[in-house]
Amino acid sequence: MGRTVGIGIQSFEKLIVNDHFYIDKTGLIKEWWESGDDVTLITRPRRFGKTLNMNMMERFFSVKYEGQGQIFEGLSIWKDEKYRRLQGTRPVISLSFANIKETDFDRTRKRIGQLIAEVYLDHYFLLDSERLLPQEKMIVQKNMEYPDPVTALNQLSRYLSKYYGKKVIILLDEYDTPLQEAYIHGYLKELTDLTRNLFNSTFKTNPYLDRALMTGITRVSKESIFSDLNNLTVVTTTSDAYADCFGFTQREVEDALKEYGSSADMDKVKDWYDGFVFGRRRDIYNPWSIINYLKTQRLSSYWANTSSNSMIGKLIREGSPSIKKTMEDLLKGGKLCTEIDEQIIFDQLDRNENAIWSLFLASGYLKADRYTVNEELGRDEYELTLTNKEVRIMFEKMIRDWFGQSIGEYNGFIKALLQGNRKEMNAYMNRIALTTFSYFDTGTRPSGAEPERFYHGFVLGLMVDLADRYVITSNRESGFGRYDVMLKPRKKEDDAIILEFKVRDPEDEKSLQDTVQAALEQIEAKGYKTTLVAEGISEDRIRRYGFGFEGKRVLIG
Repeated sequence: MGRTVGIGIQSFEKLIVNDHFYIDKTGLIKEWWESGDDVTLITRPRRFGKTLNMNMMERFFSVKYEGQGQIFEGLSIWKDEKYRRLQGTRPVISLSFANIKETDFDRTRKRIGQLIAEVYLDHYFLLDSERLLPQEKMIVQKNMEYPDPVTALNQLSRYLSKYYGKKVIILLDEYDTPLQEAYIHGYLKELTDLTRNLFNSTFKTNPYLDRALMTGITRVSKESIFSDLNNLTVVTTTSDAYADCFGFTQREVEDALKEYGSSADMDKVKDWYDGFVFGRRRDIYNPWSIINYLKTQRLSSYWANTSSNSMIGKLIREGSPSIKKTMEDLLKGGKLCTEIDEQIIFDQLDRNENAIWSLFLASGYLKADRYTVNEELGRDEYELTLTNKEVRIMFEKMIRDWFGQSIGEYNGFIKALLQGNRKEMNAYMNRIALTTFSYFDTGTRPSGAEPERFYHGFVLGLMVDLADRYVITSNRESGFGRYDVMLKPRKKEDDAIILEFKVRDPEDEKSLQDTVQAALEQIEAKGYKTTLVAEGISEDRIRRYGFGFEGKRVLIG
């Protein structure tokens, strides 16, 4: 019988004391300490043990736990006498931005201030210290209530250093959560300025800092918030450092399944949850799903369902036709070969596709099957694929949810399309467009200015829902031109379908009916049927539909 599996436990002490399932990651302590780096930022996807590891680091180094090293007995770090002597010997400031998810800048600044005030309250004993001057105690008292987010951590470092006679260690978990929220809600510039000043004061111009460790999902651009930190070491998913300190390795998963009598399911578990690549380690599993599987003994999308994925969904839904076509290829098992910069610049996400793929890589939705540095051109080139089955299922669900507010009409259109009922196709398609058209707008353009965003999103929906019956491609070469959507049947009894989308041009087309006719003529003139005929599908089994768009109005002929 395996150890008890506790879900969502982020207290290292609780896991160890209660003998819950735990995989030894104390090697992080030794690797980080021996690196000698002043300030380290480690980026990993969500639910990869960052918070638990940071709690472990605090539990090991903090003077609060002096003489309580027995909790590490039996773990790898405790085998080294040097580290047994190091345990519990440093003043530690530990905080997390994980729960700072506000919708405006003022509330975010206030929440950061409240968080720092709570850290000060944990060190209330400074008020009774004879090593602090009366004026310094007054500052401590003030910062317990109304701290200045920019300077307060620097000041606390000074007072703890005076109290203990040692420089401090600062641990900051999920540093980029507020920045992601700021991007979504439109106050990124204000928060970037605050964060830059906070980090400069805390990590750069802080003479009382021994060393610091930060974690997050993304490597935010140095130019935005790290511009003054020339002492920062950044470790991303393509770095070799700390590669096995977050997530579970193949051997660790095999041992875990053996402990719980599930070794026979190893291949299925690998198919669902393997695929993460950190540096040269290509055998990393997402720990959240493994832990949930061990508890339930059921394969499901655990990791993908722990977050709303609102930013990821927004970027695809509002993205250009090119982004949606890339997602088509990725969902069908294809590869994306691209040049990207692992530094995330949030204000470029609306206009730079490479920034989007960089975010997806950092977040764990894509993996780097190949990563090379073109030294001659100074470029980082990647070959990216969806990470695993769980991620693919997450994206498919996300796409289906785009049409959730008109799901009845959407399902009705699918049925009418399969039956070849043009009248019902028209009725359902107009209801769908009326309900969801503006949902695909970026917010920077009036609704309907780029209908391609809508119908390429619609094509993704078709691809997800009809994948079992059709091979669906869009905007590919065929005959003498390009078609918009081709549905090639997997079964002989189904018809092939070609869909041509066209936006009405008032100068050339008097009515929407003219637009539909132009679309149908283009299907014939360009020979779009060529690919299907070449594969043995007779012309009488190839249905053609022209879609004419004018704002939210659609006509299918």
